[in-house]
Amino acid sequence: MGLAARIPLRLAHAVGVLLGWTIYALSPTYRRRLRENLAYAGYSDKRVRNAAIAEAGKLLAELPAIWFRPQAEVVALVRESEGAEEVWAAHRRGEPLLVLAPHLGCFEIVSHYLATRVPFAILFRPPKAGWLEPLMREGREGPNIRMLSADYSGVRQLIAALRRGTGIGFLPDQVPGEGEGEWVEFFGRPAYTMTLAARIVDRPRQSCFLAYARRLPRGAGYALSVRRLPAALAGESTTRRVNRALEGLIRECPEQYHWGYNRYKTPRGAQPRDG
Repeated sequence: MGLAARIPLRLAHAVGVLLGWTIYALSPTYRRRLRENLAYAGYSDKRVRNAAIAEAGKLLAELPAIWFRPQAEVVALVRESEGAEEVWAAHRRGEPLLVLAPHLGCFEIVSHYLATRVPFAILFRPPKAGWLEPLMREGREGPNIRMLSADYSGVRQLIAALRRGTGIGFLPDQVPGEGEGEWVEFFGRPAYTMTLAARIVDRPRQSCFLAYARRLPRGAGYALSVRRLPAALAGESTTRRVNRALEGLIRECPEQYHWGYNRYKTPRGAQPRDG
């Protein structure tokens, strides 16, 4: 992984394109899911589908660089930044800070960039393959970044970090476990959605932001976009508000959303959507 981290980003992304198409060709389940999720969101354009296949491969191929280069080198890959100053300003004012980064673009780089000025606690779900967890922690942790497991203990530590003035962040479109979510519309279809984000959004004085890092062409780096969570619509639940905000963010760059993710699954033990 250390050697792979030294590969120029342009070459890594070129390899990622091949990797993305190989996975698409070899996995009927992945292929079907990617096509179905795109269709649910209204994307039948072959151009968007082909780009999404390639971008999913780039997501995997860029991980060594993002995880195992020195943080200064990783942060330097962000060539454009919009809205980060507002996050840092909110922290200076002492406001509790939540940053939601969905499976869009290079979401791994968001925390590294924002953590250059704000300490962050990041919630993550440990991989099923236990041997991968130390590697994941080593890659994601760094100066000003602490990783917390997405279980009861980790969530308690996350809230405690928020009270201490540490920024917190997680993937809001990750399917939660039993009892941790509710069925809420996402691109026109019920999706089991975590309620943790909504509970934190509803806290007083909370500053909530959405963020993603768009891959620039030919491995030129990333363009970071950060914006405040939009206001709720009349009669809208907070969980739906978060999903609606994510939909808007994804529509800005649909080619780089991870459409192959099993977003609409029913977690083990969760009440079925029609129950």
